[in-house]
Amino acid sequence: MVMKKMNSIRRKAIQLFGLMFIIGFGSVAHAQSWPTKPIKLIIPFAAGGTTDILGRLLAQQLTKDLGQNVIVENKGGAGGNIAAEFVAQSPADGYTIMLASGSMLTVNPYLYKNLPFSYSNDFAVITNVASGPMLLSVSKKIPANNLAEFIAFAKTKDLNFGSAGIGSQVHMAGENLTYAAGIPATHIPYKGESAALNDLVAGQIDFMVGNLTAATGFAKAGQIKPIGVTSAKRVPQLPNVPTIAEGGITGFESTGWFGLVAPAKTPKIILDKIYDATVKAVKSEAMQKSLEINGLTAVVNTPKQFTEQIQAESVNWDKVIKGRKIQAR
Repeated sequence: MVMKKMNSIRRKAIQLFGLMFIIGFGSVAHAQSWPTKPIKLIIPFAAGGTTDILGRLLAQQLTKDLGQNVIVENKGGAGGNIAAEFVAQSPADGYTIMLASGSMLTVNPYLYKNLPFSYSNDFAVITNVASGPMLLSVSKKIPANNLAEFIAFAKTKDLNFGSAGIGSQVHMAGENLTYAAGIPATHIPYKGESAALNDLVAGQIDFMVGNLTAATGFAKAGQIKPIGVTSAKRVPQLPNVPTIAEGGITGFESTGWFGLVAPAKTPKIILDKIYDATVKAVKSEAMQKSLEINGLTAVVNTPKQFTEQIQAESVNWDKVIKGRKIQAR
């Protein structure tokens, strides 16, 4: 009787082991054959902003390199958190990835205290794709044509500035600028950078520190007044616009960046494929030209380097948020 029971237990153990082997083998086979269907690239802001522009450029090139359609899907709102929650809860199979703005990974964890997901635990980082400077622009109704005039005027009025949402890098760049310039200003958050820029053109908001990629067209068309770029040097897209440092705020510099992430527990073999395809895409002649036209610089660092970058910047933003008592409302 005892022997029968032991044999039965042994058979069940063997069956269970076999089932686990089949499941594991199937998962490996699935990862090795990836991708076999279209991939969704989630953009956490509305169409027309820099994250969206870069995402569409990248999706076009990845479609060629991966042999499957990479479909851009915009999910704006809450400083990128709506999209982030969607991706965090998506299957970890490589078919849903996200192009996040830098602030989502370095600012939002400290600004939003009750998120239903964790930026540090629910995502696998892949690579920082590109970075670019930002542009301080003012509404045409503001009687200022350079940084000194703007600061002098702002000190006499209660101005407001727009952003792509609370905690977005456009928001934080605006906070940095107002702090460095010593001017009071009220923050007006939008669901995306393009919506804020449209209101800047319409004169509904007074100024904005937006990504160069999204703001340049409006500046060249004379719809907004460009006051200064946040890079260390002037940019070829707007060669007559001085840097913020040249305008009088010595040492001021602010750069936006954008990185790829996937749901946590996505198999490494799939993450490696996405990374390799992204490196190839960004280094392609077509992508390099598009990045240059849009005022962006390729980055494509390794996952380890990307993680270290996020950790280093997070420490700084934690101090800034606490020091300036910035709160998500």
